[in-house]
Amino acid sequence: MESRIALLEAEVARKDGFIVYQQERIDKLEAALEESRRRSKRQAAPFSKGDPSPEPKTPGRKPGDRHGRHGHRRVPSAPPDRELHAPLPDWCPDCGGEIIHDRDAEQWQTDVPEVRPTVTRITVGIGRCKNCKRRVQGHHREQTSDALGAAASQVGPHLKAWAMWLHYGMGLSFARSAKVLSYLGVTVTAGAICRSSAHAAAAELVPVHQDLVRAANRSATITMDESGWRVGGAGRWLWVAANNDVTLCWIAPGRSFADATSVIAADYDGVLVRDGWVVYDRYSQATHQSCTAHILRRTSEMEADLTGADRKIPTAAKAIIKDALAARDLPSPAERAAAAAECTARLAKLCARPTGNDANRRLLKHLAHQGPHLFTFLTVEGVEATNWHGEQAVRPCVVNRKTFGGNRTDTGARTQGIVTSVIATAAKHGHDVIGYLASRARAPDPGLAILLG
Repeated sequence: MESRIALLEAEVARKDGFIVYQQERIDKLEAALEESRRRSKRQAAPFSKGDPSPEPKTPGRKPGDRHGRHGHRRVPSAPPDRELHAPLPDWCPDCGGEIIHDRDAEQWQTDVPEVRPTVTRITVGIGRCKNCKRRVQGHHREQTSDALGAAASQVGPHLKAWAMWLHYGMGLSFARSAKVLSYLGVTVTAGAICRSSAHAAAAELVPVHQDLVRAANRSATITMDESGWRVGGAGRWLWVAANNDVTLCWIAPGRSFADATSVIAADYDGVLVRDGWVVYDRYSQATHQSCTAHILRRTSEMEADLTGADRKIPTAAKAIIKDALAARDLPSPAERAAAAAECTARLAKLCARPTGNDANRRLLKHLAHQGPHLFTFLTVEGVEATNWHGEQAVRPCVVNRKTFGGNRTDTGARTQGIVTSVIATAAKHGHDVIGYLASRARAPDPGLAILLG
């Protein structure tokens, strides 16, 4: 009997040890899975999404009834600048026979002329006041600077605008921007482009940027987001604030409330659309809308990981969010408000449910905290359900960061924020970005009215 008990105790001990081993293994695999997910969302994540498919789909549209309308380049509406003729050959190129003319057809080409730089010599009058004896010199509106002497040879306003747009708008490095400009027939160094952009951000673009900041703080709704950045190899944070009219970017030392309020004031009282980052909660005078897309993504991932009864909580949360999004199509504000109240009650009931799963506990805690801010889009007209404005504002900067890695100095970071804000806002309103930057370099302070008009 004692030997039997000893055998059973040994078996229990062995199984207990195996259970401990399995639990440790499960914990490690769950941690590895979570780290893999987090790594895929980090700013430094590689472009690769895994090994290519052994049987990839063919590119382009597929044949069949759903192929759709074939696209083609439209014939230019403006009259042609020149006419060329392609006559028939005298003899058939295959057999040498006589050719009979049937008809004429037209082909159109749109091209750019050979680009040649325009060199302008500006004669600047220099004199002295009879009374105070101070030196006075003339200024032409085409001048981008009053510098003379060693700095008398400069680039013009359009070239300056092209250089800024290539770097801050298209993400080319300063060296590559200089290479592109060399094909236009202009020799300019990367350092010259950098200094010219810094001068613009410290002079002619300052009043425009200040007006953009004031417009954002007066707006009825604003979306904020943040992403990693680097200045001189050290970690910094890229912040954005955007809506239908304005896009603002700035580089801050950290991810704190003080960094956020350096542009969007702490007393902002509009609707703040944001993700779940806790710093945004400190905008106490604002009405909040927490991004529903983040919740849907999180619950979908949890549904894929969990099994059995544990899946019910993320599934229920996902259903509540989807029902709220569907309620946007309700015809009247009263119906949408009623739907918001119903979804809020359902969410509160869900958050009160007990659960033994750690992932579900974290989800319910997050939903309980964000619950009052999840359905503002149903009660306030013009509010988005997601923070897509912020995501779209961050994306060009992130693409640029992958090209040149960030900024080398704090001055470069400040220039990055100001120029990017002006370019993004001008593009949002369909303006000629290069033309606008050139006009800023020529004449003082055309102001925000031109940018947003």
